[in-house]
Amino acid sequence: MPRLDGVLETALYVTDMVRARTFFEEVMGLSAFTADQRFTAYDAGGGTVLLLFLEGATRDTVVLPDEMGTIPPHDGTGRTHMAFAIGAEALEDWERRLTSHGIEIEGRTHWPRGGESLYFRDPDGHLLELATPGVWPTY
Repeated sequence: MPRLDGVLETALYVTDMVRARTFFEEVMGLSAFTADQRFTAYDAGGGTVLLLFLEGATRDTVVLPDEMGTIPPHDGTGRTHMAFAIGAEALEDWERRLTSHGIEIEGRTHWPRGGESLYFRDPDGHLLELATPGVWPTY
């Protein structure tokens, strides 16, 4: 059986790219490494990439230049969930940062393995989580 090495990309579909970029750059502190009118790609740490796609803007096949290939159509709507891994020592700093930006903490969980999670929403209503080690057997 071939082995999976991990999840490389996570995608969120947004209704307003400017608003979403402002949130993920100013509140979450992410830096875009490529972007256009239909998507933005961020380094999400640990070799992972967070992709933001404008809802409805990826319903057609994308033909890449210089015969690099194609990207099949995809799209999504509705509120989804994703979690960012953080160190346990960073949890309080993150909570202060979110509060200072007017972001409501909707939930907090203390996991049996010792991890802790904070839950909040981005401007499109996606449920975001900041999780410390001890949430899963693998983290």
